[in-house]
Formats: sequence, structure tokens, C-alpha cells
Amino acid sequence: MKIVGFTMVRNAIKYDYPIVESINSILPIVDAYVVAVGQSEDETRQLIESIGSSKIQIIDTVWDDSLREGGKVLAVETNKAFDAIADADWCFYLQGDEVVHERYHSTIVKACNDYLADKRVEGLLFEYVHFYGNYAYVGDSRTWYRNEIRIIRNDKRIRSYRDAQGFRKNGQKLNVKKIDAAIFHYGWVKDPRFQQAKQQSFHKMWHSDEWVKAHVAEASAYDYSAIDSLKRFEGNHPKVMQNRLQRMDWEFTWDERKKKFTFKNWVLYQIEKRTGVRLFEYRNYNLI
Repeated sequence: MKIVGFTMVRNAIKYDYPIVESINSILPIVDAYVVAVGQSEDETRQLIESIGSSKIQIIDTVWDDSLREGGKVLAVETNKAFDAIADADWCFYLQGDEVVHERYHSTIVKACNDYLADKRVEGLLFEYVHFYGNYAYVGDSRTWYRNEIRIIRNDKRIRSYRDAQGFRKNGQKLNVKKIDAAIFHYGWVKDPRFQQAKQQSFHKMWHSDEWVKAHVAEASAYDYSAIDSLKRFEGNHPKVMQNRLQRMDWEFTWDERKKKFTFKNWVLYQIEKRTGVRLFEYRNYNLI
């Protein structure tokens, strides 16, 4: 059995993406790792090269910034990385701010082995832990998606979907098995100055310059207080993230009792906390 990782990235240094940590988090369990590096304004390519692993294959790409509608460029770049994989049974996708805890390595490899011969299974579904503001808080509301596909068959009929949210095959949802492993998402944990710059750039992948100017506040730092609900993270972070934790030099605190919900979302939040059921949840997959 062969597992190959893949990702796409651009301007990782400029926007402080933990791309090195992301790649290193699964490097021990993949046979190769394809990284599509977009033409950048910083030394992103040199950063990937600095990992120094013979498993890593870099492909250089140029992003089509005209593909703004729905963040389509992200899916296009994801597909470039996926299409560069030739020999593999399973393909493990991580975005540049997603990290896998080492405690899940054996579970992931076992699942890939267990479902290898079961061709009904087109992908593996992971739980998500979304960190916000700093490394001590996670989102616990409907703002955050709970699960997503991150391992797929090496079947080129499978394509990255919309803004690289997940994957579909011939336009249809994949049939997946959920495994007992999580993706740690750190996209909302960075110096507020980097976060503000990222937001101003990121929204341009979906909207016009005029929309961004009207809807994204001009500021020197991101206001992390604009969130509906958080809770304390109970657990430990992946080893690859420890240096980032130690380097954190900004302040953010949150009163967990504070909730900013509409009445409807408050009711739905209470139902989910009591039953574990998220009513009207969008699912980009079919569980089998």
C-alpha cells in the first residue's frame, strides 16, 4: 500500500502559514509528498526546500487570480498537486494551515489498510478541531464545519470541490468512512497583524476589489473578538507545533460564557450541546 501526501501553497511566509509543520505532521506516514508551490511574493519555495526530505516533490505553478468566483483558484491548484501524483493507492490532502497530531498516525495507516480492498470507500473522513485567537481556544458553534474528507483514492475522476473544501467524483459526493482521527486547523491562530493581511488578501479569491474594500475593515490588526462562541481546548498540540506555541507573542483572552447568537442559532447550539446532533448540517460526503 502506498500513501502520497499533497498540498498547494503560496505566500506562506507573508501570511505566516504553518506549512512546514503541516507537511512534517504526516511526512512519517506517507511515501511521498507533492507540494504545488504557487508563484509567491516571498521565499515560499525555499521554505519548502528547507524541510530537506527526499519524499517531497515540488511542482511550480502560477495561480490564475481571475478565478475569484467561489474561490475556484484554490480547487484548481489543489487539482494540480493531485494530478502530479502517479503511483499511489491513497492520497492525503492537507491545506497549509492543517496539522495532524502524531497520535493519529497508526489509526490513519490502519484505516488505509483496512479499506484498501473495499472499493466502495472512495475517501476517509476526519473530524476537525478549529483553533481561534490563540492555541487555548477552539470554535464550538455552527460557524465551524465538523468533518471533511482528507484522504481520497488515487482516482483522477475525483476533483477538488468549490474552494477546495472537499472532493467530488464526476460531480457526485464521495462515499466515505469516518475514522477516529482529527485535523487540527490553525488558520485562525496567528499574530493579529498577519491575520488582518491574510483576510484582506484571502477575500480577493472570492470577491472583487470593490467588495473587499466595502466589507473588510481597513486595520493594522485583526479583531479576534468578532466571534460567536469559543471553548477551552482540552488536550495537547502536535509536537511539530511546539515551537510556534513557544513563539506566540500576542495576547488574546475570551470569556467562555460570552455568546453572540441570534435566537435561532442559540436554540440550535443548545440542541447540539445536549444531543450531539447538528440539525440542518451541510455534508459534502456520503457516509457508508
